[in-house]
Amino acid sequence: MKILYLECSMGAAGDMLNAALYDLLDDSDKSKFLENINLAGLENTEISFCKAVKWAVSGFQMKVLIDGKQESILDEHSNDKHAQHQHHHKHDNNSHSQPHQHANINKIENIISSLKISDNIKSNVFAIYKIIADAESQVHGKTIEQIHFHEVGNMDAIADIVSFCVLLDFLKPDKIIVSPINTGSGSIKCLHGIVPVPAPATANILKDIPIFSSGILSELCTPTGAALLKHFANEFLQMPAMKIKKIGYGMGKKNFENTNCLRAFLGQTQVQNFGNENDEIAKLECNLDDITGEALSFACDVLLKRGALDVFTIPIFMKQNRPAFLLTCLCEVDRSNFFAELILKYTTTFGVRKTICSRYILERQFSTGKNNVKIKTAKGYNVEKSKAEYRDIANFAIENDISFDEALKHSLVRKDKIYEK
Repeated sequence: MKILYLECSMGAAGDMLNAALYDLLDDSDKSKFLENINLAGLENTEISFCKAVKWAVSGFQMKVLIDGKQESILDEHSNDKHAQHQHHHKHDNNSHSQPHQHANINKIENIISSLKISDNIKSNVFAIYKIIADAESQVHGKTIEQIHFHEVGNMDAIADIVSFCVLLDFLKPDKIIVSPINTGSGSIKCLHGIVPVPAPATANILKDIPIFSSGILSELCTPTGAALLKHFANEFLQMPAMKIKKIGYGMGKKNFENTNCLRAFLGQTQVQNFGNENDEIAKLECNLDDITGEALSFACDVLLKRGALDVFTIPIFMKQNRPAFLLTCLCEVDRSNFFAELILKYTTTFGVRKTICSRYILERQFSTGKNNVKIKTAKGYNVEKSKAEYRDIANFAIENDISFDEALKHSLVRKDKIYEK
């Protein structure tokens, strides 16, 4: 399984997250990514990355130019250029601050809708802004429609969020695991006065996520960083057992006693017992006769996005011949409690059944076919088979206005193995 592990011992800001993922890309993918993101339609915006060194550690920093200028002057307690969306920024003759935009959620959605990115990426960007809007709504006691974004509504902040979503689309990890997040400490000045770190909106976003403070007097986790991690992370825990293939370093703008960077580890978990039935998974099930189709679909989506191995439903009849659904969620045994809680939260059931299953599994490898389509090859038990990933084929078919079968024929030539599972 392809794992992306994000180490947030020095917090999480949008630019640091982007730079760390960018560092994981091969040189050819770096060029493709920059071309794609700068042609996506972010108005008067140019994204680039430059090498940076912190305490003899080399990594990358993200650079966003708006109309050819960069907002480079930091607030006294800020970790990046838009750490807290309501900061006052100090200006001098060497700064090029952009006018603050007071964008509401509708304006943000209009900007995102117009971008030349896939619908899946747009959906992720919308969801991230919804997380930020919900947090602001709780802090200010207003509806989401009444919330006005300040720094997080500027084009450089939108660029951070869109860029991160596109980078993940390039990397395509099977699971994203995030360490406990260092929030920093102290206070920051915002439009409403002096507020503690983590800022109120950030604190709301970080609910149910493991956080800590190492005592550094600075805002280390920003609203943007918190929302990105909340949306994409499957789990928050210390690094699991994994074979590391690549390490990326995203450097912050400020210097501290500790190296101010966010590390991204790309690797794979050890899948044991290839070729026998001793591999085990948990099967969680419940019967549902009082849930709407929309709510059931939403629950299945949540389970899959949080890292379930598979989720499916079967029509059944219950007592007194009531039509119902059998919901089944397959997951790793050590995550069965986590997924049982999700099922209880997002469905109408009062209980979940758990069965431990042994399974026969084939060893899997992934390669890149023509048109950047991912090809999965499986071996074992004297069997070998290959299959192109459906979503990649479907996207290629849509982009080129051809049938699914035609897109499949164009994409089944393997170019290079990129990772094992």
